Amino acid sequence: MTKNSAGEPRKTDVRVSLIGGHRMAGATLHERTVAASLIGGADIDLTDVDIPDGAELRITKVSLIGGVSLKVARDVRVEVHGLRLGGVQDEGPSEPGGPTVRIDAWGLLGGVTVRRA
Repeated sequence: MTKNSAGEPRKTDVRVSLIGGHRMAGATLHERTVAASLIGGADIDLTDVDIPDGAELRITKVSLIGGVSLKVARDVRVEVHGLRLGGVQDEGPSEPGGPTVRIDAWGLLGGVTVRRA
């Protein structure tokens, strides 16, 4: 994740594909990432990223068919928003504070699965 110092504009990483998903690792992501595909999900591994307390990493996934598989550290809070036919599986912390990853998942089919390292 690219760290942002105060005063600098936030960077947004945009990834687009027609058919096929996206595989992303934390070292290559910015504070905001948009992944769009007609058919295909997103496999995101953030276990090697040190997200500071109070910081928010935001990932937007837009697809007709395809969900999100997210792997994060145990102390990271995950917020899931958006509209999709598919559930959310997350057994992690829900208290406010600490590092946060926000997933905005938009699509017809596909849920969001969060795994903890």
